Amino acid sequence: INIDAPVEFSMEDAKIGDLYTPEAYEYMKKLEFKSILAKFGTESRKGNDLENGFRIVEELSEAEALFEQAKGRGAAGAQLIAERGEVFGLALCFDEKNSWLLPCGGFLTGSYLAEKFLELCRSIKVWVLDLKSVLPFAPLDYGDTVRDQSVAAYLLNPLKDTYAYDDLARDYLGLTAPSRADLFGKSGFFDMWEKNREAVKKCAGYMAYTAYAAGEPLLLKLRETGMESLYDEIEMPLVYALFHMEQEGVTVRREELKAYGDRLKVQIDVLEREIYDMTGVTFNINSPKQLGEVLFDKMQIKGGKKTKTGYSTAADVLEKLAPDYPVIRKILDYRQYTKLKSTYADGLDAYIGKDDNRIHSKFNQTITATGRISSTEPNLQNIPIRMELGRAIRKVFVPKEGFVFLDADYSQIELRVLAHMSGDERLIEAYRSAQDIHAITASEVFHIPLDQVTPLQRRNAKAVNFGIVYGISAFGLSEDLSISRKEALEYINKYFETYPQVKSFLDGLVAGAKENGYVTTMFGRRRPVPELKSANFMQRSFGERVAMNSPIQGTAADIIKIAMIRVDRRLRSEGLKSRLILQVHDELLVETAEAEEEQVRKILSEEMKQAAHLKVELEIDMHAGKNWLEAK
Repeated sequence: INIDAPVEFSMEDAKIGDLYTPEAYEYMKKLEFKSILAKFGTESRKGNDLENGFRIVEELSEAEALFEQAKGRGAAGAQLIAERGEVFGLALCFDEKNSWLLPCGGFLTGSYLAEKFLELCRSIKVWVLDLKSVLPFAPLDYGDTVRDQSVAAYLLNPLKDTYAYDDLARDYLGLTAPSRADLFGKSGFFDMWEKNREAVKKCAGYMAYTAYAAGEPLLLKLRETGMESLYDEIEMPLVYALFHMEQEGVTVRREELKAYGDRLKVQIDVLEREIYDMTGVTFNINSPKQLGEVLFDKMQIKGGKKTKTGYSTAADVLEKLAPDYPVIRKILDYRQYTKLKSTYADGLDAYIGKDDNRIHSKFNQTITATGRISSTEPNLQNIPIRMELGRAIRKVFVPKEGFVFLDADYSQIELRVLAHMSGDERLIEAYRSAQDIHAITASEVFHIPLDQVTPLQRRNAKAVNFGIVYGISAFGLSEDLSISRKEALEYINKYFETYPQVKSFLDGLVAGAKENGYVTTMFGRRRPVPELKSANFMQRSFGERVAMNSPIQGTAADIIKIAMIRVDRRLRSEGLKSRLILQVHDELLVETAEAEEEQVRKILSEEMKQAAHLKVELEIDMHAGKNWLEAK
């Protein structure tokens, strides 16, 4: 090594110096490196001038004057801050230089602040950060014009994880604001108020300022992207429908849930003993490592996939082997029963209210990229329906005394949306003739008379029908139907020969997504598809499937949202006791007063069928029952 290279070098110039600069903070914020952000001091963050205008108001006279001032401005940003089921305070901003926190205390009671917030929302334009969280305290409803920023930001970029005030400040104001976690750690507002009022003032100040200042930029972006009417007519009214469902909840019979768990326990114990007998060894069935060793080393079962940590015992690997090895079928059943017990029999019990015996799940509208609603705490949208013992969990969900459940489910909504959006005449005609769509597809694809279609051919056609909606590949279809890839490709090609406009429609979606970077639903909802620009082939293939499926699944999601809003509004406006209590993808469940059943059937039928006007009719299946299983 020649160490005499003529390079001028200065130790002083080589020193890095202060890494924690305002520019570095902004860059780390953009990359969402939250643990690194916590190391920055406040002097690194822009916004200190803004913080000089943050105020705390604790006097009634000052608060009254502030609300009068706000009403004269015509627009404000406000957030009623609530925790532990009670109001902590109100964050308020109506000019570029000042933001106020009005904490509860003395004459500034929670009910006073909620009342003033309500007055404000009904007298001027108000943007809030999270509308659903304030509805338990301020009864806004359909017809109120308050706007929710997190919902607007979600529509503009549905791929993000969070839509907190610091995200909005960065994305729409170019402002680096400390997040609540930066300021509070894991503490809440009430606890932090005791420890560090300055941090609470700062957090509330940024919340209020962002709610005020980001409003117009968000609205402008919604207009530019053609999503303002989607926001105003579907997403904002949906906030109220979801809140009403959360408030209502659904009754769960605790004793029956326990009995269901006991039945599962018996089944699990029986399966455990059978597995030990069949393998000739006692081991931890839930341990993938131990299971892999027993199946593929001890029992010498062929077809195991070796990974870095041992053999794979993933469901897809075991499913392929199950037809030839009864012990593997037992293991798969064991897994399903233990999942049912832990997730439902044991898991649901923790969420049953002590006062009303009802589960009040949370319904989220800013989680999925396609626009579907999700359910958490607990998730009531993935209650199993395939296994008989899985379906039985629905028996524990019951209506209150004097009520029945009415369950209405869209019939093949995504295929109907595909027929409409593709404009394929043969597919449209198949639906208009009101015959069995899967049998018709089998007849067309396999070139046989309709009355000669076998159950297997119908099943295969059904898999192709639904697979096409999800952009299924020949490989995926071959796996689903346990046929060769060549045979699966023939099915897909025959399908596209039968319905040629579907093929050109799907190809057009992919081409449009590559050009624009996004796809849209019938109602203008955008779904970005960044995967199409990936250098990775698998990612690009996933992007193509997303481009094909999102407009269809997203349109179906928009239609069910419209139906929910209309059903909920009608039940209330017609003064009925019946209430919409659950939405599970394409299904609505109404807790229906027995005397109102006929009227509710009419409402569900009219509003669900007329939620959108397609080239094919929207059809629903509707059933009544004394529990959710009966109604389904």
